[in-house]
Amino acid sequence: MHAKSLKSRLLGFAGGAALAVAALTGAHTSADAKSSLSLGMALEPPHLDATAGAAAAIDGVVYQNIFQGLTRIGPDGSVLPSLAKSWDVSDDGLTYRFHLQNGVVFHDGTPFSADDVKFSLDRARADDSVNAQKPLFDGISEVVVVDPQTVDIKLTSPSGNLAYNLAWGDAVIVSPKTAETNKTKPVGTGPFKFDRWMKGQEIRISRFDGYWGEQPQLDTASFRFISDPNAAFAAMISGDLDAFPVYSAPETIVQFEADPRFEVAIGTTEGETILAMNNTRGPLKNKLVRQAISHAINKQALIDGAMFGLGTPIGTHFAPHHPAYNDLTGLYPYDPAKAKELLAQAGYAEGFSATLKLPPPTYARRGGELIASDLKKVGIDLKIVPVEWAQWLSEVFKETNYDFTIVSHVEPMDIGIYARDKYYFNYSSDQFKTLIDELNVTVDEDKRTELLKQAQQSISEDAVNVYLFQLAKTGVWNANVKGLWHNAPTPANDLSQVYWTDN
Repeated sequence: MHAKSLKSRLLGFAGGAALAVAALTGAHTSADAKSSLSLGMALEPPHLDATAGAAAAIDGVVYQNIFQGLTRIGPDGSVLPSLAKSWDVSDDGLTYRFHLQNGVVFHDGTPFSADDVKFSLDRARADDSVNAQKPLFDGISEVVVVDPQTVDIKLTSPSGNLAYNLAWGDAVIVSPKTAETNKTKPVGTGPFKFDRWMKGQEIRISRFDGYWGEQPQLDTASFRFISDPNAAFAAMISGDLDAFPVYSAPETIVQFEADPRFEVAIGTTEGETILAMNNTRGPLKNKLVRQAISHAINKQALIDGAMFGLGTPIGTHFAPHHPAYNDLTGLYPYDPAKAKELLAQAGYAEGFSATLKLPPPTYARRGGELIASDLKKVGIDLKIVPVEWAQWLSEVFKETNYDFTIVSHVEPMDIGIYARDKYYFNYSSDQFKTLIDELNVTVDEDKRTELLKQAQQSISEDAVNVYLFQLAKTGVWNANVKGLWHNAPTPANDLSQVYWTDN
């Protein structure tokens, strides 16, 4: 979301913030600009262990830069080889054999082998695992080291998702020697190694000379954290930043589009932006109330007002660009009269009061004001409570101490979260769980598509949440920078193919 299973990336004195950024690093010279990159992010990660946190900002720094998995997600959303150069599947579908790359070492010089794969996957699925996406590994019965370059993953039942699941940031391979210190000193196998973290300011990485694959063209890169949209604009327009791949001030995009110094890339993400509702909290226990709220929100006005038109309305928790998308945007058309009627049927003709906890991303803070206005018109009085990201993860995601919140779920094809017990929506449906169980053992693509469409229909009819819009990926960078992702099939800033041109 925009906490990674939620994972988000998720206004002020722009001049002062820009000066602060400039003071941190100084202006770039034309000489060092060819081998270094300064990249802006709206949110700072809470730590840097991709296997132990839900915040998508973690992957924004480390995915494919520092840490790698057996497989990886490419810029077009496809599953590609990574630490595994190839894999085979047994005839019964119960064993995946992964053939590992040769000559791989961790950044501390420790050789990588099948033992590290077994350690990492066993750790991720252990009873005491803190992995935020532990259900990714539920179908694994055993990880067997065949030899140093070969590992078998045995399953309890056939799975069409395994290679895809192993491409998530939560499934990266770590070393037993450094696993416990990866939060502050990450050690992986990727093309870049961790240099230092200036808390509240930036994280620096540099090219790892011992990398097993193609060497990146960048020598160094820094991730700088600027949450204020005005400050983000100032840092980009002044040249203090080279790139802001997930740019947080869409109202200024037209200025960058008119400036030949910049490239503007409007792409797609996996970010289903939702008004999440605590399904066990007060009036929200009642499906009629949740359906009323779904009718009360003007989604297009929300997109226009909060996102300056950048976003696609959705009717369920699924990306519109996916071939299995079920277009349910007509299920709850904007209809305040219908909303009032449903509230009356549910016993809330006079409405009710509730809280709306809003994390820092601009889509949440700006969108929350508009949603509160819409719900006020049907008698629902929301108290807006701004929270920082760490508070959101603790109070909302972990403790489910909330009524409403707004967040963008950026994990790839994550509809299965609705089958999890005690997930922060507090939704429970045996029918939905049965659909997901069947999906997980289904390999035939046509059948999978049908099951995915049924799953989308199920959560929408239950009005688990209000499905607002698919978050657009609005990127801005120096026109001479090439290789950054235009779309975001996973929340990553993969710098392995990034380079500067002289034009």
